[in-house]
Amino acid sequence: MELAIHNWMRAESLEHTLGRIAKLGYTRLEIQGTPENYDAKKIKPVMDDHGIQCWGSVTLMLEERNLLAKDPAQRKMSVQYVKDVAKMVYDLGGSVISLVPATVGKIIPDATPEQEWEWAVKGVKEIYAYTEDLGLKIGIEPINRFETYFINRGGQALALAEAVGPNCGVCLDTFHMNIEEVDMFETMKKVGDRLVNFHVADNNRMAPGMGHLDWARIIRTLNEINYDQVLSVEFCAPLDRTPANPFPNSIDTDPEGLTAEQKKFLEDHGSSAVTDEFYTMLTKKSMETLTKLINK
Repeated sequence: MELAIHNWMRAESLEHTLGRIAKLGYTRLEIQGTPENYDAKKIKPVMDDHGIQCWGSVTLMLEERNLLAKDPAQRKMSVQYVKDVAKMVYDLGGSVISLVPATVGKIIPDATPEQEWEWAVKGVKEIYAYTEDLGLKIGIEPINRFETYFINRGGQALALAEAVGPNCGVCLDTFHMNIEEVDMFETMKKVGDRLVNFHVADNNRMAPGMGHLDWARIIRTLNEINYDQVLSVEFCAPLDRTPANPFPNSIDTDPEGLTAEQKKFLEDHGSSAVTDEFYTMLTKKSMETLTKLINK
């Protein structure tokens, strides 16, 4: 298995991110789902220079992006957004799209479960036809109930993937599984060969090894189901704003390049802008925890 990391968790230049992760031993990047911010022809040579390959991207389902929206125009726009993310991944030589179908932060449905399921299947099928032509995999990603009312568990993601097509897969995330699954290990086994991507953060969404998840058993279970692709690090550290903060240098009080949308997204996840020092520590800790297990 190889290690990737997302780059949406801190506002910084891509080149700065690449320099950090290359130095720490990462080989892959799951690039932020903002295709409007990246010119593949310009950034791929930079990634190549750092020895970092694109693994894929995760859809940032913010604002009006929602495959389950009541408004057909909104659904159409959302499908096009995911296709744009897929095209970016394809142009960068990546492999997977981690797809969250509904708006993150939206917890009130627009319609009946039957109607929303129909919209979800139809929308993902259109995306699937596009990604199949590009040779990419879709991984339907469950996220916890506090971020969405739709697709919270691996079994639900598997049902949607099966309704879409034989090559449609699932992306599991240890942080979300720890909240929603009765038994995350049984869920991993149930998803089995439909698993196309695997996001890793500890139970507190800190770096792997900074919480109570059993990482040895997680890696062992991945081996049992023959998942040998990429572990994609996606911590989003909850920041302590009290005198009890164990990481006093963690909060960046004057971040550069952080858009209002990015700031809101981080704050909605219980985080905020973090310092380079703190972020580097989390990135290094993730590498240290996982490397010693996957190299056994």
